[in-house]
Amino acid sequence: QVQLVESGGGLVQTGGSLRLSCAASGRTFRSYSMGWFRQAPGKERELVGAISRSGDITGYVDFVKGRFTISRDNANNTVYLQMNSLKAEDTAAYYCAASYSIRTDPQDYTYWGQGTQVTVSS
Repeated sequence: QVQLVESGGGLVQTGGSLRLSCAASGRTFRSYSMGWFRQAPGKERELVGAISRSGDITGYVDFVKGRFTISRDNANNTVYLQMNSLKAEDTAAYYCAASYSIRTDPQDYTYWGQGTQVTVSS
């Protein structure tokens, strides 16, 4: 089992940057692929991107490609989401999640953090 805690959210202006962190407990962190999701009020939770267990494979949805980067530090049980060129439509609660392989469907992720709010002001 793994517990996930996100941090780094906040209020930022359009065009700004934020880096979210997701700290995992337990010694099995490197056994999981990790995903970042977001959910805006009134909308379904959607995938932002994911990273493989070793970190050598990443994938992103089209609306964040070129702006967001996922990385991980297995020695410190942490996965990151670097967000640049933020837009008002990026405003949402952001969640990290763990899965046994890279998946796009939130239902395939076993463990979830509590989320961190990102608000982009225009």
